[in-house]
Amino acid sequence: MNIVIFGAPGSGKGTQSERLIDRYGLHHISTGELLRDHIARGTELGRVADSFISKGNLIPDELMLDILEHEFDAHPEVSGVIFDGFPRTIPQAEALNKMLEKRGSKVHAVVGLEVPEEELTQRLIKRGAESGRSDDNASTIAKRLDVYRRQTEPLKEYYNRRLAYYPVNGSGSIDQIFSAITSIVDPLKD
Repeated sequence: MNIVIFGAPGSGKGTQSERLIDRYGLHHISTGELLRDHIARGTELGRVADSFISKGNLIPDELMLDILEHEFDAHPEVSGVIFDGFPRTIPQAEALNKMLEKRGSKVHAVVGLEVPEEELTQRLIKRGAESGRSDDNASTIAKRLDVYRRQTEPLKEYYNRRLAYYPVNGSGSIDQIFSAITSIVDPLKD
C-alpha cells in the first residue's frame, strides 16, 4: 500500500506520517528529510538543493526523482511507502505513477491535510523557533505558501480525477486528525 500524504508546509504531514508508519508498517520517504540530510552532510546534491530551498523554491524534478527512486529501491522488504512532500507538481505525480507502474505498484491513496493558511503560518513560525529550521521564517513561509498554492494545490484535482483524493481536516488534535486518516486508510488495506 503506497500513500501520498499531501498538504501545505506546516499542515502536519511529518507528524501524521510517523503515526501511519507505526500503524501500517510503511517505509517513510520524506523528500524534505532526504534533502536536509544531504544539505547537512554537504554533499553535491545538498549544495544544489540548498540553493533552491533556502529561497523557498522547489528543486528540479529530475533531481528529486533520482533521489526518490534510489530511496524507494533501497527498501524492497517493506509492505508499502508513505510519500511525504512528494509529489508537489503534476509532472512529479505523473513521474511517480510511471516509477511505481514499472515496479508493479501504484499510489493507493492521497490523504490531503486541509489547514487554513493563517494557522499554517503560525505553526511554521513556532516550528522555526523551536527547531531552528532556516526555512521557517516569515518571508520564506510566505514564498513557500505561494509556491504551494500555484504549483502543488492543482494536484488535488489531478488525484481526484485519477485516483482517490481524501481531504482531511488538518486542524484539531493530532489524535483527531489521525483517527480521520485511519478511517480512510483502514478499508484500503483489505
